[in-house]
Amino acid sequence: MWVVLSCKRRVVLLADSRLTTALCYLCRMQKLQPIEGDHYPFLTRLSRTLATFVSYIFHPLFMPVVLMLLLYKLAPVHFAGMPQGNAFQKGSFFNLLVIVGVCTVLFPLLTILLMKALGFLKDIEMRDSKDRIMPLMGIMIFYFWAYHVVSNLPGTPLILKVLLLGSFWNIIAVFMINIFFKISMHAVAAGGTIGLVLALMIQNPINMLPVFYLFLFLAAIIGVARLLLGAHRQGEVWFGYIVGLIVMFGAYLYI
Repeated sequence: MWVVLSCKRRVVLLADSRLTTALCYLCRMQKLQPIEGDHYPFLTRLSRTLATFVSYIFHPLFMPVVLMLLLYKLAPVHFAGMPQGNAFQKGSFFNLLVIVGVCTVLFPLLTILLMKALGFLKDIEMRDSKDRIMPLMGIMIFYFWAYHVVSNLPGTPLILKVLLLGSFWNIIAVFMINIFFKISMHAVAAGGTIGLVLALMIQNPINMLPVFYLFLFLAAIIGVARLLLGAHRQGEVWFGYIVGLIVMFGAYLYI
């Protein structure tokens, strides 16, 4: 437990919890105000706001849909034989986008909200690893259904199959690991993105190194945001990166 004492321009940082008694006495004598923080006492309101913004923007629930759109823009050659169409034209890009969006965003979000309303979850963010068990079981079914439906449609690009299968496997990996200890799902999604970009670099004849470096930077930003918020320890974030990358690239090798 870190403790910060602040009084105008003076700041005293103590990291030893055994000094609690002396600290309280010092506060009374010097009229200092103690501020407690779980991991990072130097957080400012701005840094917390930015970290929260990053955590929501790059939330794992949105990643399959976001990555599908990015693949369509970054590697259009893989979607060359697929009509753009509309949401009701079977086999078109927007039809697949709706299917993926419903299965990986809408249904999981409704599941989490329903479980919260029924009292199965303490909070929507699922900070406690025990809160993740039931939602992950439901989300696994939705991710499998998305992969099963999309992969069996004629003309589905290989890289899209990799994305959906890797996302499904990552959910399984998170579920299994979560039984023993907590892991950062944001980091797993970020690591999976890096693995997908590596697969795209192999498949795409165009130089993708700038894109790869960009996603490495974004993955680092996501990890830092989770650490700043005190949502995870460094080991949980790094392990999430490794699991996400290996599983996603493994899906590419499998397909």
